[in-house]
Amino acid sequence: MKIGIVFGGKSYEHEISIVSAIAMKDVLKEELVYIFCDTNRDFYHIPNDKIKSKLFSSGEYKKCDILNFSKNGFSKKAIFASKAFEVDVILNITHGADGEDGFFASLFEFANIPYIGPRKAACSVSFNKFLTKGYAKSVGIKAVDYKYYTKNDKVELQDFPVIIKPITLGSSIGVSIVKSQDELEYALDVAFEFDEAVIIEPFIAGIKEYNLAGAKINGEFVFSIIEEPQKAEFLDFDKKYLDFARTSAALEADITEELKTKIKDSFKAIYNNTFEGSLIRCDFFVQNNEVYLNEINPVPGSMANYLFEDFNSILISLAKSLPKQKDIKISYEYVNKIQASKGK
Repeated sequence: MKIGIVFGGKSYEHEISIVSAIAMKDVLKEELVYIFCDTNRDFYHIPNDKIKSKLFSSGEYKKCDILNFSKNGFSKKAIFASKAFEVDVILNITHGADGEDGFFASLFEFANIPYIGPRKAACSVSFNKFLTKGYAKSVGIKAVDYKYYTKNDKVELQDFPVIIKPITLGSSIGVSIVKSQDELEYALDVAFEFDEAVIIEPFIAGIKEYNLAGAKINGEFVFSIIEEPQKAEFLDFDKKYLDFARTSAALEADITEELKTKIKDSFKAIYNNTFEGSLIRCDFFVQNNEVYLNEINPVPGSMANYLFEDFNSILISLAKSLPKQKDIKISYEYVNKIQASKGK
């Protein structure tokens, strides 16, 4: 199978996407074709033997072939005309904006290109942490209490510590733990550098955190192991950034079968039909044996490959069971009736 890996994008998480894309060379056994989107939203075909991080930081990628995009998909300039640049399926590995906000999903669906990744509706609920909270509640999953503030709101807090998160950023970018009123203004300034709104949650020291990845394939859920991630006060940008290149297997969390079932049931409720066609990772908190959703990662770092025993097989199976777009036929029956009634 020829997999087109789309990465980069106009996003604060652009560089992390590059790292994740490079990691795919070590974990996927299929034919890979790299399609890079730079911050001008120009597409380039990156040869496999040239894909290294320095290629992008130096700007050398601009010497690679440019790809054009239209309703017929990707194409490359040939001697006398354009030639279709075809792949069997796209793997959307663009973290943050463009990849997780529905921008690329809309492009791929417009061109009728099969792709692995969140659909437009899924992007709406997972890209915005404020909407994620409401979505979780609507499917019966608990979430940590929060307050929502926009850039011009007056923020007054009584209880500390809290954690401040920009609503549309991942990878802990712009996130701060605030332990006193004196630290609040600076933390808000940092968050609002990246986003127009934030959510503020109580910071619960020592709370248990578990990660589970999975997908629905041919109507059945396929799960990774449940991981208890490396525990620090919280995973900052540097820890997560380095983690995105992970290709070695993680260790399974030492928890009861009862708790495993609760976490998997919570994942199923979140995934629902909304995230069909994508492989996602959900991060959960557990307190007093109750499961709470922390975040949905619809394009997880390195596709959470390190949580699966056979990631390649899972991805290929998913690629073969993607949701199909409904073929809508336009008959103009209604318009014709109107014209007929007017005698025109």
